[in-house]
Amino acid sequence: MGTEELIFKMILLGSGSSVWLNGLVFLLLCSKIPAERCQGGHSCTGSQPDNEQQRPCVGPRCTARTSRTSRSHQHMATNNGYTQPSRALLQTSGSLGEDSVGSTDTWGGQQQGNSNSTRDCKGIECKLPLRIRLKSRSRAACVGEGCPLVEGQSLVRLSDRAAQFIGEVPDHQYSELGGAPLGVQLTCDIKPGENEVPSEDALILQLQLTKGQEKFVESLKNQQKTITELQQKLSEQQNLLVSQQREIIDQQRKMYEQMDMIKVQYSILFDTVKQMSFQSLQEDIQHYFEAHLQGLQSQVRNHLQKTYSVHKVDVDMKVIDVREPELTCGLCQTDEFCSFQKTPPQCEKCTLCPAGFFQLSECSENIDRICQDRDECMDAPTICGERIKCLNTPGGFRCLGVAEKDAALGLCGAQYFFNKELQECQACSECEEGVVAFQCTADSDTICTAASESKLSESCSAGISLPLAKMANSQIYPGLNLKIKETLQCDILSPNENQMIFKQHGLLWTDINFAVKHSCRNFLQLSLKLNNSEEGYELSGSRIEQPEAKYFQSISISCAAEVEPSQTLSVFLKSPNHFCNQSKDLHIYDLITPLSMFWLSHDTGAVAMNAQMSTALHYQTNYRPSFKIITVSDPYMISLSHDGRSIKFTESGVVKFAFQQALYSMGPTCVREGFSLISSINRNGSNSEIIQVFKSGVNYRDTSISASGAAKVNGGDVISFEILSPAQCNVRYFGENSGISTLSLIWIPTAISTAITASVSSSVLPTGAVRNKLLSFSQDSSKDKTIQLVTSGPFAQKTFMFTEKGAASISFNLKLIHSCNIIKLTLNRYESDQGPPTVVAQQIGGQMPEGSLWISISLRSSFDVQNGTKISISLDCVRGRVNQIAHDHGTNLSILWVSS
Repeated sequence: MGTEELIFKMILLGSGSSVWLNGLVFLLLCSKIPAERCQGGHSCTGSQPDNEQQRPCVGPRCTARTSRTSRSHQHMATNNGYTQPSRALLQTSGSLGEDSVGSTDTWGGQQQGNSNSTRDCKGIECKLPLRIRLKSRSRAACVGEGCPLVEGQSLVRLSDRAAQFIGEVPDHQYSELGGAPLGVQLTCDIKPGENEVPSEDALILQLQLTKGQEKFVESLKNQQKTITELQQKLSEQQNLLVSQQREIIDQQRKMYEQMDMIKVQYSILFDTVKQMSFQSLQEDIQHYFEAHLQGLQSQVRNHLQKTYSVHKVDVDMKVIDVREPELTCGLCQTDEFCSFQKTPPQCEKCTLCPAGFFQLSECSENIDRICQDRDECMDAPTICGERIKCLNTPGGFRCLGVAEKDAALGLCGAQYFFNKELQECQACSECEEGVVAFQCTADSDTICTAASESKLSESCSAGISLPLAKMANSQIYPGLNLKIKETLQCDILSPNENQMIFKQHGLLWTDINFAVKHSCRNFLQLSLKLNNSEEGYELSGSRIEQPEAKYFQSISISCAAEVEPSQTLSVFLKSPNHFCNQSKDLHIYDLITPLSMFWLSHDTGAVAMNAQMSTALHYQTNYRPSFKIITVSDPYMISLSHDGRSIKFTESGVVKFAFQQALYSMGPTCVREGFSLISSINRNGSNSEIIQVFKSGVNYRDTSISASGAAKVNGGDVISFEILSPAQCNVRYFGENSGISTLSLIWIPTAISTAITASVSSSVLPTGAVRNKLLSFSQDSSKDKTIQLVTSGPFAQKTFMFTEKGAASISFNLKLIHSCNIIKLTLNRYESDQGPPTVVAQQIGGQMPEGSLWISISLRSSFDVQNGTKISISLDCVRGRVNQIAHDHGTNLSILWVSS
């Protein structure tokens, strides 16, 4: 195979690596350059026998081949740009090893080479240029033509030198993936006609390089395939992770739904537990006593000997016969049972199963009736629809996720109505002993009324106190509902622990007398709330300022409202900051019936109105508030004037009003002179004063001023209010959507009502050490036949008498100077001339504020009166004396009477 053919095959084999191909072509070209001596028709090989080394080349081929080879090599060197080798390199290259050509060679007719002084050339090193072979360190290389071989310098085999050169190249032969070398660049410094290098080494090198390249390509393909598989696995894992995350999110959503359901069920269960009676407990106790009666015989005998006189005890098996007086109630009615919860046992009415409950057991002699809640969701699974969940509640059910407007259209079904307060469907009430006043509708319950009921008015009273500190929601900040206790029997409402629930439609008037000693910052605020309204929507409220010293302070607030069945009324006390929770100086004075109210039926034709004052933008002294009506039951009868600062009446009647204004004042004159609130009525263009109320001022404090009264009005009359403050006293008045600045008013026709006003008599004013002394009055308004000031007898000028049955409401304001530790006002009621008076209501006042000239106390109350009932007001000074009472301005009495 010729050299050109070999090169062509190598080109085909190594077409993928141009760098290595150039190197291989270089090696083959170098091996193509012969230093042959041709003999005859044969060409000389790189290795000859010893006897043929000196044989001259015979024949014409020798000369022609040598010249042709030289020309082709020169042409190739010129075309490829290879550098011509130096003569020294050719001299070294011309000397071969023992297995190569001879030990001598001819260059330019000179013989060179010495096997003893040169190192043998081995392998591929002989094919490498001289500049990259190993050189002798003893002597520098000869430069130029004809340089003899230096003694001691050995020839280096081309294969060994190439291997050594490749070893000296940085370690880039194989990549990390196992491929072939990246590339080697070789230079041919052998001139034609000098040496003949076998071409088999270059072919082997090319084959090795080709094999390495194939391995490299195959390794790249394998790794690419591995990477593709890894990418697929990663994509599958990502998809699996996304699906798992979606499942987790779905589970969390379901868990949240279940938690909401549990919260609703817990709230319902908690309400049910609170509403549960002791019926089941009574039954368990009864069974317990019957089963273990023999073991308790001795204990019962000892107890009876100490507390009761036992006449006869016969013990037979499990029965104890205890005769009078026994642990029995005696004879009870058919609809009563004997209750052992009280000592001694008493007969009580059997419980009536409320709407939405069914009876489990009848009422017996010693056991009350047992009622069970009806599960509407189980009885009618599709009561809320197929896609809406149904939740059973006491006396009704709840469709989760149903809007109020949808339920009001009749979703609850027959015999059920939608309760807006509870946001659930409740069973319609049944009228047991009476006539149905209003039928049950989709959003209102049945209203029952007795057949003989014809009441136009009714009054109620109750006590209030702070809840226990251990109870929940017992913190002054952010606020708490006061506990309502000692409620008298009243048909219009049913009392609860901290609120009153109304049972009938009508108009309501409420009064509260409140006295407290505190050291809280800023102020305390007492409010009346209807249906647990949010802050800013109270019926009425008053602020109790922060005191300079620890003494009792008192306020009185009143309000009017239109009420419906199932609505609630509560008394709310709060502080604007949390410092009051850590204070232990909070004491409420235990007044007698501080909470009172009277109710008017719609049949009376009465009208109720609530208005709010607007906030003053600047500090000022005298102030006439402007009003904004919030609620009014009949806008035709009561309206605002054109400027919004007065209340106008269309027809004549009797008016009961309450004015509450919150303010903030700055200046020492505010404390010394205080504020005055004047209510006046404009009749036919002339003003006349109804009442005037005084309030001690404060400096850099919040407080409230309040006034309540009653008066007769004609059609077209206008009532207005004005607050007077001293000079150099800057006052900021609050209002807008807040219950602390309100005007409540009830208008009642004169056919069923009347009112009078009176002032303290200036002739017999009590002074000095006053001990429960009755105040004397003089009537300011015209005489009235229903309410009369007694002018004869031991109680002359001191009592007022009612000549008809009904409900009465009084409002008394007292302005005085005193040094008492506590000043007390008491409202007394006399049912007869001989019997002792009954205390209806009380109010107290503490010590006078430092720097103040006057102090005021107000007493308000509502109560029932009979024909001949008399009332009086007494004054009591505890540890001190009364110095002066203002009889002309700031002290007044107004009384309202409504027929029942």
